[in-house]
Amino acid sequence: MKKLFVSAVLFSLFISFSANAQIDEDQTGAWYMYFWNTDFGESQWGLQGDIQYRNWDLGGDLEQLLIRGGLTYSPKNADVKFTLGYGNITSGEFGDSNETSGESRIYQEALLPHKISSRFYLTHRFRYEQRWVENQDFRTRYRYNLFLNIPLNQPNLNKDAIYIALYNELFINGERGIGAGRSVELFDRNRFYSALGYALKDNLKLQGGYMTQTTDDVSKGQIQLSLHHTF
Repeated sequence: MKKLFVSAVLFSLFISFSANAQIDEDQTGAWYMYFWNTDFGESQWGLQGDIQYRNWDLGGDLEQLLIRGGLTYSPKNADVKFTLGYGNITSGEFGDSNETSGESRIYQEALLPHKISSRFYLTHRFRYEQRWVENQDFRTRYRYNLFLNIPLNQPNLNKDAIYIALYNELFINGERGIGAGRSVELFDRNRFYSALGYALKDNLKLQGGYMTQTTDDVSKGQIQLSLHHTF
């Protein structure tokens, strides 16, 4: 089963490379990510976070280093999880430049999971961000992400599950002016992602896939490898 999963991921990445080669855009990038979450025993409180190392290419040309974490709260008798968190982001420039810029970010999030029929695991994520970007005025941003996981070889996402992972996330800027006469569009970006996942354990999942990030100026492809850990 594991050999089947690895073969499927490699085939998916091959298709991604082939499709991107026909587009006259920047080279394919790569994002390497670790997501984690944990609860405080039997309480309604917990922690969650992620570390993401993003490259403009497959490795070495830094796009972003993102470190994020937050306090979570899950009300009783309600299938929702709230998060208050902080993120620190270091962004690099495309190409040979080693220049970087920094950002501090506070965010509030609501995560609403539910299941459709026996195999469709759907999750809505609403996120509001307050952003302090280097050399810019204070900014806010609204994000909505729709996730869909579909197990293929068994009806759940427990150990040994092979599954399809899809999401689409829309970003909307709260403020247009960012200082010094500069402005941004209301539409910030959209991300569409498709991947294959494998559950190494009930609480540990590996995903390999491809994301297209679209702004007003560019549509860029990213290979994504991610580990999802609950403990």
